[in-house]
Amino acid sequence: MPTINVDKADLFEYLGNQFDTAQFRELCFEFGIELEEDSSEEGELAAGERAQLKIDIPANRYDLICFEGLSRALGVFLGREETPTYRIVPVDKPQRIVVTKECAQVRPYVVGAILRGVTLTPARYQSFIDLQDKLHHNLCSKRTLVSIGTHDLDTVSGPFTYEAQAPEDIRFVPLNQTELMDGRRVIEFYEADQQIKRFLHIIKDSPVFPVVYDASRTVLSLPPLINSEHSKITLDTKNIFIEVTATDVTKMHMVLNIVVTMFSQHCAEPFTVEPVEVV
Repeated sequence: MPTINVDKADLFEYLGNQFDTAQFRELCFEFGIELEEDSSEEGELAAGERAQLKIDIPANRYDLICFEGLSRALGVFLGREETPTYRIVPVDKPQRIVVTKECAQVRPYVVGAILRGVTLTPARYQSFIDLQDKLHHNLCSKRTLVSIGTHDLDTVSGPFTYEAQAPEDIRFVPLNQTELMDGRRVIEFYEADQQIKRFLHIIKDSPVFPVVYDASRTVLSLPPLINSEHSKITLDTKNIFIEVTATDVTKMHMVLNIVVTMFSQHCAEPFTVEPVEVV
């Protein structure tokens, strides 16, 4: 059963009700989730520390494992808002991901989507990262079945290609690093990283590594390990390109749908998603 932490003041403001703990616990029970802990009741908060609600989410409700999904679902449940209608935006020339046949050797599937005109705040940015982490740990089976790459679309150009190449032929600067590395160096470098090293085994012994390029051969990601520093998302990012690679088609589509439905509410036109064509 996944557990999430949400900011108490932000959630209650969204719901338009300053519940006491007993009232909110009852709301959770009626809705089908469980309030495990209210940090404001666990003793005095440190200066500047915001109260957090620790909530247990049913294992089959991946739509509730981020602030956006939980707050929206409770808002609909309480009758404060309508259930959103999601819409795919028609475009004359959609962005495209071209898949090469070599990907079948290692990680054969990919899908994509674009969120346009997104407004990110520090809280939204962190929620976006946390959602990906929770999906990777649960539904994605620690990235073995599915992995998510998210990129600032304005730093790259399509059409994109999803390829599988010899590790020595892949060169890029990984996220939050400064060193230009090839695929083998990436494996060596992250052997000492407490988070990424858990996923190295997925491709480490493969003769080819999966890689996503843009039209100018700039690397976007080395799935399922790490994104590129070049295309990283910041608080200034307005257009987000999402690519999801996988070995399981069904879960791949589920993961993409969860990410775009959770965060399309922050688009310039809420609840709209731009499709990406896969060839």
